[in-house]
Parts: sequence; C-alpha cells; structure tokens
Amino acid sequence: MSSFSRPLSRLALPALLLVAAPGGAFAGELHCRVPMADWQPRAAVQALAEAQGLTVRRIKIDDGCYELDARDAQGRAVEMKLDPATLVVLKGEVEEEDDDHGHGD
Repeated sequence: MSSFSRPLSRLALPALLLVAAPGGAFAGELHCRVPMADWQPRAAVQALAEAQGLTVRRIKIDDGCYELDARDAQGRAVEMKLDPATLVVLKGEVEEEDDDHGHGD
C-alpha cells in the first residue's frame, strides 16, 4: 500500500500500478475531515477513474473519504482512498493475481 500526493487526473495508470503495492485493505485507516459543502460529486470520481482506464465497480464513503473499488485494463482489483474535496489519492493498492489462489501446492 502506498500513499499518493497527486490528483488522480494527473496520474498515469502505469505509474499508479508501479507505486501501489499489494497487501491488506488500507491498514492504518485514514480519516478525511472535509465539510460536505466542499466535496466533489461522485460523478467526478467516476470520470477521473475512467480517464485512467479503470472500470469502476463501486464508489463509497468511508471515514469521510471517497473509497473507489475498480478494475484496471488487466482485470486486477484496484482500491483507492481519495480526498473528497481535491480528489487527491491518499492511499491506493492493486491486488496482484495469485495464480494458485492461495493453495501454494
């Protein structure tokens, strides 16, 4: 899991995939403290993700932040936590495919 400091609209997806590390879902939770009046609409989150080649599965609010669940062009699960006012990616991860599905035989 890696922290990001740029708006999603300026991130190239390959860079996102290289920087984001596989692992558990957002250990060490973040809390966004932004007044609702300052929030970007969910449609803006969707548009930014799609512009990066992601297929959005779900956008939800968690701990006052937007949480995006999506798939990249290779079908890998992508999770991101975004600041709701700036849409800066605060945390992100890409789940690498496990060929043996955890059975390690």
